[in-house]
Order: sequence, then C-alpha cells, then structure tokens
Amino acid sequence: MSFDPEMISELPETVPVFPLEGVLLLPRGQLPLNIFEPRYLQMFEDALAKGRLIGLVQPYDDESGADKLQRVGCLGRISSFSETDDGRMVISLTGVARFEVAEELNVLTPYRQIRADYRPYESDLIADVGSIDVNREGVLDVLKRYLEANGMSADWPAIESSNNEALVNSLCIISPYGAQEKQAMLEAATLAERAEILIALTEMVLAQLGQSGGANDNAVQ
Repeated sequence: MSFDPEMISELPETVPVFPLEGVLLLPRGQLPLNIFEPRYLQMFEDALAKGRLIGLVQPYDDESGADKLQRVGCLGRISSFSETDDGRMVISLTGVARFEVAEELNVLTPYRQIRADYRPYESDLIADVGSIDVNREGVLDVLKRYLEANGMSADWPAIESSNNEALVNSLCIISPYGAQEKQAMLEAATLAERAEILIALTEMVLAQLGQSGGANDNAVQ
C-alpha cells in the first residue's frame, strides 16, 4: 500500500505534550488516562478546541538533572472523556502516529509543547503495516505462559481474533515493563521488531519465575 503524503501534512507541527514515565502509546492503540493537575486540565481543554490531539512523551533526567523529553513520542487523539465528581478528567487516547521531538518550544502555556517531525514514522498512518512478519505464535505463547505463571486469565477468543497489530500494540501498552523497555518498544522500527522485544522481555521474566518452554512446545491451542 502506498503512502499519501497529504496524510502527514494534516498532523499538527506544534504539539502539547503530556510527559509520563513508563507509559506507552502506539498507533491505533488505546490508553486510558486520569488528568487532575491544573496545567494538564488546561492542556486538555485547549486540545478539545484544537483537534483533540496531544502528544505522549516519556521524560527523563539528563546528567545535570535537567528534565528532558525522550526523542520519540506518539501523537494521540482524545477519543472519549468524562469528568469525575472531584474534578478529574478520565480520558481515552487513541494513538495516531509516532514522532521525533524536533525541539521543545518556549511557550507561555503552563504545559510543555514541542515541534514534531512525523516523517520517520509516516507509515504509522497506514494500519497493519508489517503485520504479516509478526511472530504471532511466539507472542501468544509467552502471553499464555505469563498468565499461567501469575495465576491470571484472559479472554482467549477475543485475543485470538485480534489482528497482529492490535495484538502486539495492545500487549505492549499494558505490559508491566519499565520506562526504558517501553521506549524500546515505541522506537522499534517494525511491528515484528516490537513483537520480538515483547517476547524477549517476557521470556526474561518467565526465566526469573522458573518457567520454561517455547512456541514449539507450549503453543496456544
């Protein structure tokens, strides 16, 4: 499938960002968020008036202790929201496309804003790119063993009916891994590479739990 350059031109160059450590958003993935800080409530209100788009970027402290933003984040569209009795906003973000942080802008708003470059990730705007290369059996295998090791259950009919992009991205978003691991998943060049990162991380956790096995002998039935 060819890429339409007009698709990327419709995305905002200036993006308000929500810096959240250890939180991951991916294209077409769903992420629930609680917003309660005044500056981010203001960002939410401003975003509603300007296309409902905000960026999610992980922060980090550099060697001097300065509060920096990772070089890659993901644009999200506010797809639903509701207000709680105590003034919080509960929103759902749907991932649109990843971007590189070209620069952080000097702004008067209480929230941070960046200039986004979507060109390295223009294929994010096309659903299911690279899905055919995903090791689906491996993903399902480690998921099954992880759930069994932790005494958890899942809706297997729903999981098995999911396409590869939805399966991999949703599992990465809800995965319990840390900030560096989440950033590696975000920056993965392909969906298949992201799936391999997920598999490798889960295999390490299973090894720590004393689990063994692989896609060939523990495949999901």
